[in-house]
Amino acid sequence: MPLAALILSSPLCLSTKIKRRPQLNPNSNFSELSHIRLPIIACSSITTQPQSAKQDLLNLISDQERGLKTQKDPKKRDAIVKAIEAMAVLGRDTVTTDDSLSATWRLLWTTEKEQLFIIEKAYLFGTQAGDVLQVIDVEKKTLNNVITFPQDGVFFVRSSIEVASSQRVNFKFTSAVLRGKNWEIPLPPFGQGWFETVYLDDEIRVVKDIRDDYLVVERAPYNWKE
Repeated sequence: MPLAALILSSPLCLSTKIKRRPQLNPNSNFSELSHIRLPIIACSSITTQPQSAKQDLLNLISDQERGLKTQKDPKKRDAIVKAIEAMAVLGRDTVTTDDSLSATWRLLWTTEKEQLFIIEKAYLFGTQAGDVLQVIDVEKKTLNNVITFPQDGVFFVRSSIEVASSQRVNFKFTSAVLRGKNWEIPLPPFGQGWFETVYLDDEIRVVKDIRDDYLVVERAPYNWKE
């Protein structure tokens, strides 16, 4: 297909009203051709598409209390998953397992029942859940899953990671710690699996894992350290 035909047939391009091309006299001079107006073609910018899909997703999860409300609202969950799938389409040809993955990521929304249980039931232990984090270092091959309990409490699970593909990372839990101000309880490691970062930019990251759970996180304004 000629390039011009490809551009004109694209749904991203909008053409003004195109009149039938006049028959030109090969012997015409420039003054005779000056009245001919060529169609103006304007292409809509594809850069707005990711921003629109991203904003749709953020709007859907904004009032879901990190996923607590979504557990009781199947229709809302379906809408959010559909928005995540749209983000995955936008990110399908990108590499998300390079150094850009290394960061402290703060939870915005998830379907992971274990995390949501701790967030919801923390009050039973006289506390409340603060930031929930994923701390990833691709170079050092480490992942920490962290739940904070202000002011001094934290529960975190250490993992080793291996990059498996352009979007998939394998992980294996190595240890877990429940820590207070002046005490610490080590816990045994439990489990392994993989996660895929299906979309990543300078602000957010969208994840699907081995159990078909979903995660939406943002870059935290700080770096968490043990």
